[in-house]
Formats: sequence, structure tokens, C-alpha cells
Amino acid sequence: MKIAFIGLGNMGGGMAANLVKAGHEVSAFDLSPEALARAKENGCAAFDNVQDAVSGVDAVVSMLPNGAIVDVVYRTDVIGHAPQGALFLDCSTIDVDTARTVTAAAVGAGYAMVDAPVSGGIAAANGGTLTFMVGGTDDAFARAEPILSAMGKAVIHAGTSGAGQAAKICNNMLLGASMIATCETFRLAEKLGLDLQTFYDISSKASGQNWSMTSYCPVPGVGPQSPADNDYQGGFATALMLKDLKLAMAAAQSVDADVPMGEKAAALYEAYADSGAGGLDFSAIIKTL
Repeated sequence: MKIAFIGLGNMGGGMAANLVKAGHEVSAFDLSPEALARAKENGCAAFDNVQDAVSGVDAVVSMLPNGAIVDVVYRTDVIGHAPQGALFLDCSTIDVDTARTVTAAAVGAGYAMVDAPVSGGIAAANGGTLTFMVGGTDDAFARAEPILSAMGKAVIHAGTSGAGQAAKICNNMLLGASMIATCETFRLAEKLGLDLQTFYDISSKASGQNWSMTSYCPVPGVGPQSPADNDYQGGFATALMLKDLKLAMAAAQSVDADVPMGEKAAALYEAYADSGAGGLDFSAIIKTL
């Protein structure tokens, strides 16, 4: 299958490479010459503009920074330039309303589209083990699933258009709040005189067990390998967690949902990012405690 991939950053670069490994012919575009060069090394064909990249393809996959960019790229350079009937898969994390608006524009122009944000981070993007939560019609999902499966370990149909973004926003609000609670707990355990590895061995098998503890422990040398063991480099940046929490807060406000823990997590991550730590992994917030 011929697939255009738009956006070759920390996540998109690995995702595009995995599509090549799965046997697809990938036409790649990014504003960064360095990202394009890496994509070419990974077997993609590099293009200088989106319109040329999407010409003649069967599908377009995008991984872009925000909803405003997604809207402009699709309306200006993808819709009307990709072949009629092509499938669009936007894997960016954006607001629900923009996802639905762009999909409606694509469908109105004769295309099929899904919103398919991801969970898993850079390592999963490189390793092809992402989780995709997908919004769109049954037919669009059926067409998208084989493409997404080449880049992930789980592809789940969340519902109609925008449902993938809704699931991602809710998931990452929970992740942000649970990471802060996990960090607080380790600091409290330490101050109470507990050996942190011993506490991990207990809590990871007790009712306090959660993903932030057992898969992504914020304490160096405890649990499986995580960014904490690399001075909080790599992983999922604090700035990206803050972006997702702000999307969650906006979504909560739009439907009058009460999310006090989410609000507190957003405030704490905003303060931490403003301190200059936006590039560190989000688990580095333990440094503030």
C-alpha cells in the first residue's frame, strides 16, 4: 500500500519506519530536514511538500503538534490533493471538536477518516508497540486497522468520530494524576524510613498498584527500566503531558464535568513546565516533592 506520512517527530519517525518494515511504500514529509533525512535512511521517500507527498497514495497518516496545524494541513494540502476515496488517519492528540470538524470536511469531500491518537511514548513508537484508540465509522475503522496494526500492539475502536481523542484525553488525565500520586507516595515512604525497593515490592502487589508505579516508576533503580534511570531524559515530555491535561480541562469545561484531581494535576504540571522542566519526562515531577 502507498501511504503518506506527515509529521516525523519523536513519535512519527518511528511510526513511519515501522510502516516501511511492514512492506508499505511510505512518502514522508516534515518541516525538519533532519527528520526527513532520518526517514529516508529508514526507507521512506522524502518529499518537500505535503501535496506532493499525498499524490497517488492509498492512505495518509499524520502525527502533528496540535489541532490548529491538523486543521490547516488537511484543509489546505491533503483534502483535494490525495486521490478521491483515500483513507486519512490522524494520530495526533488534539481536541475533540477539531477532530470531528476535520473528519466532516474530509468525508464531505469524498474521503474516509479516523482520529487515532496513541499511547505508549517514543519507545513504543520505535518498537511498534503503540496502543491506538480510534474514532470513526465501522467501515473507516476496518480500513484503518491493518495500517495501525503495523505500528502498534493494540488497535481499539472507541466509537464514532472524535471518540479516539476523547479516550486519549481521559486516559492521559488519569495518567497525569496517578503519576503525581505515585511520586508523592514514594517520597512519603522514604521519609517514613521505608526502603523504596521494598515498598515497591509491596505496593506493586497490593491495592496501590498502578501503571505509573509498576511500568514507569519515577524512582531511579526501582522497578523496570524507565526514564528515571536515564536522568528523566526521553520518554513522554512534561510539556506534552501539560498539553494533554489542558485539552482535558477544556473538554471537561465544555461538558460541565467536575474534575478536581485533573485540575490539580494540570496546575502542578504547568508550574513544573514553567520552571524550565518542559523537556524532561513527566515522571521527573518527583523532583518537586
